[in-house]
Amino acid sequence: MTSTIALNDSHLLQLSPLEVPNRLLLGPGPSNAHPVVLQAMNTTPLGHLDPAFLALMDDIQSLLRYVWQTENPHTIAVSGTGTAAMEATLANTVEPGDVVLIGVAGYFGNRLVDMAGRYGADVRKITKPWGKVFSLDEISTALETHKPAILALVHAETSTGARQPLEEVGELCRKYGTLLLVDTVTSLGGVPIFLDDWGVDLAYSCSQKGLGCSPGASPFTMSPRAMEKLQKRQSKVANWYLDMLLLGKYWGAERTYHHTAPINLYYGLREALRLVAEEGLGNCWQRHQTNVEYLWESLTEIGLKMHVEKEYRLPTLTTVCIPDGVDGKAVAKQLLLEHNIEVGGGLGELAGKVWRVGLMGFNSRPESVDRLVAALKLFLNK
Repeated sequence: MTSTIALNDSHLLQLSPLEVPNRLLLGPGPSNAHPVVLQAMNTTPLGHLDPAFLALMDDIQSLLRYVWQTENPHTIAVSGTGTAAMEATLANTVEPGDVVLIGVAGYFGNRLVDMAGRYGADVRKITKPWGKVFSLDEISTALETHKPAILALVHAETSTGARQPLEEVGELCRKYGTLLLVDTVTSLGGVPIFLDDWGVDLAYSCSQKGLGCSPGASPFTMSPRAMEKLQKRQSKVANWYLDMLLLGKYWGAERTYHHTAPINLYYGLREALRLVAEEGLGNCWQRHQTNVEYLWESLTEIGLKMHVEKEYRLPTLTTVCIPDGVDGKAVAKQLLLEHNIEVGGGLGELAGKVWRVGLMGFNSRPESVDRLVAALKLFLNK
């Protein structure tokens, strides 16, 4: 006999079809996706083992190698946001007791510290004030002191807008048998990166910033040196979903089922990468640099200052000092609600001190700068 249970309608909503505001996303991410990318994501899904979809995965792998300038065989997109790809680098290479040296000069350096500790690493830190970068001498001294299994650096610190120079760091790491792990979340697609020439062993990024896609399909790569450490582990990778030995069988020749990939997000990533290739990587980097210099000049003309020294500023994200007497949160709220422009606030040590302005991917255009500066002038001249 079947019992009848009354439905609980207390959470039932009568909703209209979805409508969202048309925002210009000039914060630290996401950025607006290119219309071609949006169109691709609106395409009918395929099965995640369909031959046509597997061929698309091959396209993604090749184009990721291009934008990262690497020949790493194990170069894939993680089904998750950039934070999942970040965790994957540590989950696969850190074993309990490994010394992991992390450069902390902002919020995301601290996140690496937290993650590495959760996988049992003996975490050591070198630190800088937020907005500064590490010199090669400082890195060399730290490597000699700690002799870590892994050195982790943030190439593009999203919380500060600073670009960490990486030239010659990989060479130092090899001297001490250290793997070099690099966060390229806010640099991939918009900032020059040469993973192989720089000797980078592990890198991760995201899809929603310089590549101009939607979040959720995040680039990840391992050098043969990093893969060798993974294969020699004494224990299983502690994170099943991010285990690259398993994921490699899905992305590699075996094509073994691992999980149901976010099909439409991969469509978008493939098209975003295709657009970068069509523009040409060097041209893409130059576009970001040209437009951010226009941003800096325009902000300076209305009396605003940048937080980071010009030599180390990112072309993808700028930290703008909030003038004395100005309520930064109130201005950001007005920009959003009155002008449909999103900018970010400061994190951690820079909370309340800066706005974070992103010019990334499709949004890196002069008209983005003009629209933002015109709106800021209205508020700052009151």
